[in-house]
Amino acid sequence: MKDCNQCGKCCVKYSNGGLSVSESEIELWELFKPDIYQYVSNGKIWVDPKTGEQIERCPWLRKEPNQEKYTCDIYYDRPDDCKFYPVTIEQMVKDECEMLEERDLDKPKQAQVALDKLMVDSRPSVK
Repeated sequence: MKDCNQCGKCCVKYSNGGLSVSESEIELWELFKPDIYQYVSNGKIWVDPKTGEQIERCPWLRKEPNQEKYTCDIYYDRPDDCKFYPVTIEQMVKDECEMLEERDLDKPKQAQVALDKLMVDSRPSVK
C-alpha cells in the first residue's frame, strides 16, 4: 500500500452530504471553532451559512496551485469520518483510492491488515 498522495478523491466524494458528525464534534466546534460551526445546520455539515443549502464540495478542501494535490484547512479539527477514512479495502476500491497497489487487490485480506496497522492512530480503540 502506498502512502496517501493527497489526490482528494475521498474528500470530493464524501463532502456533498456524505459525512456524518457527532453531537460532541458539533459542540466542540460551536464552543471553540465558530468558523467551522457556521457550516453546521440541523446536525448536517458543510451547509452554506447564507443559503442553508448543502455545499457540493467541502469548504475546507484546497487544491494546491499547479499540482494535483489537496490539503485540508481544518485538518486537526476535521470530522471523525475524515480522520477514520479509509476503513476497508472495499471502500478504497469503490472510491478508486490511489493508495492501493496491485498486490493489495490480489491479497485484500493482507491489505486490510496493513491498512488497519496504518490507521491505528487515527481510529478509536476497540475494547
